[in-house]
Amino acid sequence: MNLHEYQGKQILNSFGVEIQRGIVAQTADEAVEAAKKLTEDTGTGWHVIKAQVHAGGRGKGGGVKLAKNLDEVKELAGQIIGMNLITPQTSAEGKKVHQVLVAEDVYYPGDSEPEEYYMSVLLNRATGKNMIMYSTEGGMDIETVAEETPHLIFTEEIDPATGLLPFQARRIAFNLGLSGTAFKGMVKFVNALYTAYVKSDSSLFEINPVLKTSDDKVIAVDAKVTLDGNALYRHKDYLAMRDKREENPVEVEAGEVGLNYVDLDGNVGCMVNGAGLAMATMDLIKQAGGEPANFLDVGGTADAERVETAFNLILKDPNVKAILVNIFGGIVRCDRVAQGIVDAYKNMGTINVPIIVRLQGTNADIAKELIDNSGLDVQSAIQFQEAADKVQAVLA
Repeated sequence: MNLHEYQGKQILNSFGVEIQRGIVAQTADEAVEAAKKLTEDTGTGWHVIKAQVHAGGRGKGGGVKLAKNLDEVKELAGQIIGMNLITPQTSAEGKKVHQVLVAEDVYYPGDSEPEEYYMSVLLNRATGKNMIMYSTEGGMDIETVAEETPHLIFTEEIDPATGLLPFQARRIAFNLGLSGTAFKGMVKFVNALYTAYVKSDSSLFEINPVLKTSDDKVIAVDAKVTLDGNALYRHKDYLAMRDKREENPVEVEAGEVGLNYVDLDGNVGCMVNGAGLAMATMDLIKQAGGEPANFLDVGGTADAERVETAFNLILKDPNVKAILVNIFGGIVRCDRVAQGIVDAYKNMGTINVPIIVRLQGTNADIAKELIDNSGLDVQSAIQFQEAADKVQAVLA
């Protein structure tokens, strides 16, 4: 589950990570009141207005602005709230901005120049260990840094049996070129950041930039946080942070009825039982010259109501030119699935795209007879290659 910047910062701060302070506002007038409150609490004279959407690159799309007085706070917040923000990580339509974070200005003058770093904590699946990735090139796309100056990216792997060891936090601060107060501040920051990552059951913490201020404080200026959805039952307070407005509405609808659905960009809808079979089915579609339009796992129950719901979800995508139903009848009997497909088809009325149904396993022969004798515009198949050929034919 993705979080907004302000929510990620709340979690970080609860574990002792120093953050750029800010207040969320839903309207331009609320933004002005937030700016006044920040000035009282922090003494900041300038304010940063940040669009709160689940996407990176907000500054490139005009979603991060600096306001030097309250009139500019109101003007800029009014411009950003309600806009469709287009960034390198959004679709061409962009994401609508419903709220902004009014944050303190942390780039104030002092004894030294502010410096920006990149830091993230994530799982290295190749080694089975957590990893801190960091760089002196903060504020830039880490992909660009990796491509153009890979020697400026460092990693620190943490053994889950021991956790982050003191020398590792010190090595990170050393590699970032810090000394004195800033060195101590970075060591404290890294320890608190890793603790937050582990105890919040997150799959990603990305801070870009981590800022060393002109007076040698180390703070998180941004926060991209992804929580492990499988662990949310342990964090009911985090679950309440979910913003469904930022998610694909079809995926949200599918989740509410217990279906595993992921929207893709292709032209062949998939309805499958089991994640492994779903991945194989998507490969089958690509080999047949099509592109999968979705990942949809209906699970072990495929009655008429569930099948009808799945069809409706798939058909919400106007790019779907055909639907492939690929069910392996192990626990569930194929004839029951076939009857569910027939009943769902009749309940829905006309479906204007071809449907290919491959049922294999228990009572597959009976299921094929049910489909073939239904009188509906549904093509049946038993073998994988047979289904592929029929997908290829309907797309030709």
